[in-house]
Formats: sequence, C-alpha cells, structure tokens
Amino acid sequence: MKNCIMVSGKKRTLLACIFAALLLSGCGASSKGTGVMEAASDTAAASAVQENSYADAGGYAMESTAEAEEMDMAAEGGSSPQVQSTQRKLIRNVTLEVETETFEDLLANVKKRTEQFGGYIEESYAYNGSTYYGKSNRNANLTIRIPAQKLDEFLTMVSENSNVISQNESVTDVTLQYVDMESHKKALVAEQERLLELLERAETIEDIITLESRLSDVRYMLESMESQLRTMDNQVSYSTVYLNINEVTRYTPVQEQTPWEKIATGFMDSLFDIGNGLVNFGIDCIINLPYLILWAVILTVVFFLIRLIIRLVKMVRKKKGVKKEKKMPGNSAGPQPNMMTGVSPKSEEKKDTTMK
Repeated sequence: MKNCIMVSGKKRTLLACIFAALLLSGCGASSKGTGVMEAASDTAAASAVQENSYADAGGYAMESTAEAEEMDMAAEGGSSPQVQSTQRKLIRNVTLEVETETFEDLLANVKKRTEQFGGYIEESYAYNGSTYYGKSNRNANLTIRIPAQKLDEFLTMVSENSNVISQNESVTDVTLQYVDMESHKKALVAEQERLLELLERAETIEDIITLESRLSDVRYMLESMESQLRTMDNQVSYSTVYLNINEVTRYTPVQEQTPWEKIATGFMDSLFDIGNGLVNFGIDCIINLPYLILWAVILTVVFFLIRLIIRLVKMVRKKKGVKKEKKMPGNSAGPQPNMMTGVSPKSEEKKDTTMK
C-alpha cells in the first residue's frame, strides 16, 4: 500500500514539474517582445526626466537655481571643473558713431580693412546726399562682422581716420548656457544610440513604430540644438560692429573746453553759420531763378492790368458826371436868379462893379 502511495506521489510531482516548464516556456515567448518595449520605455523615461528641466527644443534654460548659483561661482573662480575646462564664450557688440570730412575715403578704407581682417559686411546702407532741391551731407550705416581677435585693431583704425562722437560696447558671457547645451546634446546623442540598438532588436510592428517615433523626436531636438550651438559659435568668433558714418564740413569738439575756448568756438561757429547761410541763400536764388523771373512777369502784368482798370473806371465816372450836369433843368436858359433876393447873378456882378 505504501508503495502505491509513493508511486502516485512521484507521478504528481513529475506532472507538476512538466506543467511548470510549460508555463515558463510560454511566458518566455510572450515576454520576448515586451522586453524591447520595457527597455525603450526606460530609455524614454530617463530622457523625459532630463528634458523636464528645459523649456523646449528651441531654447534651454538653466536646470535649477542651485545649479545656476553653482555656475556663477565657477565663473568667479569657483569649483565647477566643467566650466573651468571650457574656454570663455564672450559675444562682443560695438556701436560707433563717427564724423568725417572725407566720406568716400573713409568708407572705402573701412571696406578694405574689413576684408584684410578676415571679416565681412553683413548689411550696408549709404545715402549720397542728393535731393530734389540740391545736395546735403552724406551718411552711411554699416553692420560689420569682425573676427573677435581683430576687433580692437579695427576700432583703433576707425578712430584714427575719423572723429568718434559716441561708442557703446556690450559683452555677453554665454559660457554657462553653452556648457549646458553641450551636456544636453551629449545626452541626446547617447539616447539616440540606445534607441538605434533597441530598434535592431525589435520584432513587432508596434515596437518599431514606437521606437522610430521617439527616435524622430530625439533627432529633431538634436538638430535644433546643434543649430543653436553653431549660431552661438559664430557670434562668439565674429564680433558685430554697428558703424554710423556722417559727413560734416567741420568736426564736432569731443574734448572738454575751457570757457574762453567755448566762447571762441561759439563765435567762430556763428560766423561760419552766417557765411554758410549766405552761400546757401545765393545758391537757392540761382537755382530758383526761373521761378523768380516767372513770378516777376506775372506780378508786373497784374500791376499794369489793375492800373488800367482803375483809369477806365475813373474815365467812366467822369463821363457819367458830365451827362448828369447836362440833363439838369435850367442849364439851357442861362444862370438862374437867386431865390432869396430875386436878382440874377449877372445883375449882382454889375452892382459890384458900379460900387467899385
């Protein structure tokens, strides 16, 4: 009896082992496809945690205030080895306003020296001073890109060949932003390589579609970041100079003057303005001489017409007065006697003669 019980127990154990083996093989087959998905989801989750610290694919902010403070300490000589090992990224922009008495020579010299320094003119605008009424002072506005190491030499050249009225320079330190973007770029490259490995191991259509979708997003962010880094490198390598050139006949004083110097300069400026005004007035008169002659002829004709009309009016009035006198009663019978005395004017004249 005991032998039968032992045999039946062994059979049950054997059946349980076989059943367990079948279950394990089925689970292995079903989990083989999900393993890729779990790995892809882990990779996406890890990258999502990193991406939450950025604004979007086009611009990336600092990860936290603490990290920003740490980078600021590194900029002051702190303990950030990543920033210390990176060359400072400085963007320099300069705005210059200058005067010149030789406009064409200065403009040609600026263009020539820009090419010699390895730079280029990004934008140019020039006004030759021509107007409908004559000619005024010329001016030009240039946007020049100069290699950063040649910027000071270029500014010295401009100041030596012109009168600098104003100069404004700004320096932007983008080292921290550049380092942050480079670190994010490395993370995206690593994620791209991981996704490519998982894509080679994927077997189901669903896994392939999911991996390719995520890979497309990663590549888009990577290309956008590389474009921003290239733009930043260009801004760092080439400084920007905004140059405004104005043609003048006399330079504007840029140094501090004593009271007597101010009086002398102001007096000479007044004389110069008066002379310049008279010259311009004479030029304007000569330019507008045909109009002046035309208006003189018109005014002369109008004057004589008005004078002729006045004479005609006077003649008409005079004729009307004569006609009225002829039409008055008693004019044909001779002089009438005085109403008060009843004596005619002729008899009164006779009396006066006899009395004399």
